Amino acid sequence: MKVTPDTPGRDDPGPGRRIGLDVGTVRIGVAASDRDARLAMPVETVPRETGMKGPDRGDIDRLIDIITEYDAVEVVVGLPRDLQGNGSASVKQAREIAFRIRRRLTATGREIPVRLGDERLTTVVATQALRASGINERDGRKVIDQAAAVEILQTWLDGRATALNTLPETPHTDEKGNFPR
Repeated sequence: MKVTPDTPGRDDPGPGRRIGLDVGTVRIGVAASDRDARLAMPVETVPRETGMKGPDRGDIDRLIDIITEYDAVEVVVGLPRDLQGNGSASVKQAREIAFRIRRRLTATGREIPVRLGDERLTTVVATQALRASGINERDGRKVIDQAAAVEILQTWLDGRATALNTLPETPHTDEKGNFPR
């Protein structure tokens, strides 16, 4: 079944920090952007407690706390899809967490958009980046979800910048194509 993520930049809430989430069955990786919404950084890994049914648990409480601490203007939850755009079994879990966050924010009077962002290949890219930085697989398990959340959020931020035409200026090169010193 084809699933379509939200489009960065559409109904944009304006300047401010964004929170990115990589929802897994065991953990939720969390990333945050800078205030200019240009760079995603890891925040923490939250142990997953809330199931598909029943009340919100400590993981949702912690996510709401992080959203509040960072004064986020937008939350981006990774939408797991394959390369053809088909949803995986994890789509329901991502949507459930997004729904619960949206419901809790609305109940407290905060209308912060909760979006579903493209998550294709984020764990693969995050794993490669960790490996390239010298982090072994065992140690990487502790931070892989954060790294995947960074990839999800950075992809969103880059798409947002393109959509809003706010890409940072690049340095100009000289006549030989060299960057100035």
